[in-house]
Amino acid sequence: METAQTAFWVVALLVALALLFDFMNGFHDAANSIATVVSTGVLKPGQAVLFAAFFNFVAIFIFHLSVAATVGKGIVQPGIVDTHVVFGALVGAVTWNIITWYYGIPSSSSHALIGGISGAVIAKAGTSALVSAGILKTVAFIFVSPLLGFMLGSLMMVAVAWIFRSFRPSRVDKWFRRLQLISAGAYSLGHGGNDAQKTIGIIWMLLVATGYVSTTDTSPPTWTIVCCYMAIGLGTMFGGWRIVKTMGQKITKLKPVGGFCAETGGAMTLFLATALGIPVSTTHTITGAIVGVGSTQRASAVRWGVAGGIVWAWILTIPASAFVAGVAYWISMALY
Repeated sequence: METAQTAFWVVALLVALALLFDFMNGFHDAANSIATVVSTGVLKPGQAVLFAAFFNFVAIFIFHLSVAATVGKGIVQPGIVDTHVVFGALVGAVTWNIITWYYGIPSSSSHALIGGISGAVIAKAGTSALVSAGILKTVAFIFVSPLLGFMLGSLMMVAVAWIFRSFRPSRVDKWFRRLQLISAGAYSLGHGGNDAQKTIGIIWMLLVATGYVSTTDTSPPTWTIVCCYMAIGLGTMFGGWRIVKTMGQKITKLKPVGGFCAETGGAMTLFLATALGIPVSTTHTITGAIVGVGSTQRASAVRWGVAGGIVWAWILTIPASAFVAGVAYWISMALY
């Protein structure tokens, strides 16, 4: 009886840690949703975080759980995951999120989680325990999502510039200040739809591993879905102001028309990835779109040094979080 109670509390604590990660994901990635709409002056910071949080949660009614299925069942071979693996994965992801938030670096919570899972699994059973197709698909989109965001953002900017070439700049600015509310809402919807599902996936993984959910179930319990969407929405409400400054001001100077194009290009990328069940980085996506918009003006409009520093953070995310997760796995084994 005591063993069963201990196991229950271990699972409960890990679920709480996963929800903390989800909250931090919203907190960390709030910048991705609101940086452009704040930096262009369309919404005040307080208004923007409430706006983004609302659409983060509304995504629960729109997207299928394809990404959750990939994280829960498509990254690790069946029978490998246990409480120690989940603990290591979450510690690795949370640690990397805290470090990058502290230094104001827009890194990927998604890839921190994938790196954390990979590092803990490798520490337990080696690389053969990973599902190569799921890992490769996720790693490929480290490059695909920013490139797609770049391409769609720049194409949107070129198209808008051509369509509105005969209009007065003040009139265009007025229209796109309103249209940016639509694009910001769409991006926040995509952010919630893709990112909340990653935490749903790891909780689903934990519940299957500990016998609370059957391996034949096609979806996780409803409470996990609701809790994860609520957690990411609450995290977004508190916002990550250090990263807002980097995303909205340091990469390139945005006007409402540029913000609209960047958010629309980023939202289209997120919708596509979520439909395909691919866990992508909202950070990578919106950064690529912002750079794409800036580069249509002139190459010097983009602060490439800042963008380069962000890319280095992207490269280091998976190995760094994997290393921390591996260490956390061995500590967990020693303690419990």
